[in-house]
Amino acid sequence: MNKAEILIIDDEPQIRKLLQINLESNGYKVWQAENGLEGITMAANHPPELILLDIGLPDKSGHEVLKELRMWYGKAIIILSVLDNEDDVVQALDNGATDYLTKPFRTAELLARIRASIRRNETTELRSKDEFDDLSIDYAARVILKNNEPVKLTATEFNLLALFTRNEGRVLTHRYLLKEIWGVGYQMETQYLRVFVSALRKKIEDNANRPKHLITESGVGYRFV
Repeated sequence: MNKAEILIIDDEPQIRKLLQINLESNGYKVWQAENGLEGITMAANHPPELILLDIGLPDKSGHEVLKELRMWYGKAIIILSVLDNEDDVVQALDNGATDYLTKPFRTAELLARIRASIRRNETTELRSKDEFDDLSIDYAARVILKNNEPVKLTATEFNLLALFTRNEGRVLTHRYLLKEIWGVGYQMETQYLRVFVSALRKKIEDNANRPKHLITESGVGYRFV
């Protein structure tokens, strides 16, 4: 049994019921809210391990609810929405969403995203080392090994890769990456990212043209898997 508690904030009763059935059958405890205000109140009174949040709510935008939650709620929030345009995805991720799934979605994919998000909840403390299949990263020593062979990275390349690996599975937007690595004044300089991601892929991927670690989320950003 997972026993993690999940709060669903969605105005569609059928969606809430379907989610509840699937989540409870996988061992999660489920709470439901049909609008933003109710969801915020429930989350404040009984903070769950993860929140599934719809963008199209009857009383206020899911984007507003997300921003209000992020003022104090630090755990995972996955957006579920019929809206799949890049602006909505980027806005949600920039406002602190952990992940974003478009309705209709496959239950297996949602469960995988939930598991990954809850794992990140459990490892919020900064780790000194990480292991990813063929990659090994020592953050303190700033050493990268691929198949036990050292990989030479520039300081910026290392910082960028570390940002990706510490957010494994999470989509990081172009603006977020640029702000974190180069600063606020560089948030529109997407060519910086293209150059450095391309360089990283050549050094850490078996085939830079078919990456298995640094995955492009078209029009939005990148995800490390």
